[in-house]
Amino acid sequence: MALYSYRGRDADLAIVTGSMDAESSVDVVRELTAKRIVPIEVKLDEASATVNSPAASNWGSWREPRITDEDVILFTRQMFTLQRTAVPILRALAGLQASTANPTFAKVIGELRYDLDQGRDLSVALGRHPRTFSSFYIAMVKVGEVSGQMAEVFNRLFLHLEFEKDTREQIKGVVRYPAFVMIAAGVGILILNMFVIPVFASVFAGFNAQLPLPTRILVGFSNWTVRWWPLLAVALVAGGYGIRAALRAEEGRYWWDQSKLKLPIVGEIIQKATLAKFARSFALASQSGIPVLQALSVVSKTVDNAFISRRIDEMREGIERGESLYQCAQATKVFTPVVLQMIAVGEETGETDTLLAEVAGMYERETSYAIKGLAIKMEPIILLMLGVLILILALGIFLPMWSLGSAAMGRGG
Repeated sequence: MALYSYRGRDADLAIVTGSMDAESSVDVVRELTAKRIVPIEVKLDEASATVNSPAASNWGSWREPRITDEDVILFTRQMFTLQRTAVPILRALAGLQASTANPTFAKVIGELRYDLDQGRDLSVALGRHPRTFSSFYIAMVKVGEVSGQMAEVFNRLFLHLEFEKDTREQIKGVVRYPAFVMIAAGVGILILNMFVIPVFASVFAGFNAQLPLPTRILVGFSNWTVRWWPLLAVALVAGGYGIRAALRAEEGRYWWDQSKLKLPIVGEIIQKATLAKFARSFALASQSGIPVLQALSVVSKTVDNAFISRRIDEMREGIERGESLYQCAQATKVFTPVVLQMIAVGEETGETDTLLAEVAGMYERETSYAIKGLAIKMEPIILLMLGVLILILALGIFLPMWSLGSAAMGRGG
């Protein structure tokens, strides 16, 4: 038995929430229907997700390798192949557990086998590992169990996960070079302030001459850094932890995700990538037979943007009030005209999932092109910043040397 939390509407259309113990979410829906409650959302309670599992308390130990996206993608692909060839699921999991190279993931597969052997559904067993399998992944497997199309569901999940991984790798590849340049520049500035400029400052002080303004600024900043560097280091560490904690908070993450969409150059790329993920996930859920309300509830957790996720939740609430999908999407003001047009046409023709799949493909291609062009756009900005930095340092260090050298030559003449 596992603990499930639910949200639904009673006979008076009032919102009802609660929790109950059940073997699967299907039993929860059946029980709610018997009580004349229309379920809107049913999810496994994460606090009880690892209860009664043989190794759930220690598989995530820091001494063991963590489970990567590649592990989950490979597992999904192998499950598709095994389900397509009608291999019994317990035998399939046994083979995967023996062949996986990650001992941590092998333990997770062992726990899945244990739960299935106890009579639980695969979706329930996957729900006991929320850090490994997302809510979207679990919901899709649940659809496969109900529809009997497990092989097709695993194939769609594999393609979905592979696209997300490719997008992340492309972004990391583009950001890696600018990040290294900025880190190297920061380390260089630190070394200059701590060790180089103080030597020049002592040399300049011996001439008892009025230093140029850029030099005085550099020397003053260097002296401040040398004097207060311990407090500065503490402030940087504390600030980093503070920002991290703020972004983990619900409102902090919401503000940051909203702000990211307004950033120059990268904001448009983030929006297109997020809309592509929404369109692909919603189309995938619809094609698999998930009802619209449940599909929106699941998709809102997969877009990886708190701002857009909240807008999708507002869409679901609007549909509950009887509004059309197009009206709800238009009211959020986050979707581009292309997406809105596709949703409108899809509602008229009954092919929303097909059209959104086409939108997803279009945005995926645009995102890929934009990411590839991002490096070209960022290089001039980085070169300009480095040029300004070098100019300031050159003026601050060499200008007084030229002035003092000219004065010495004048006295010598």
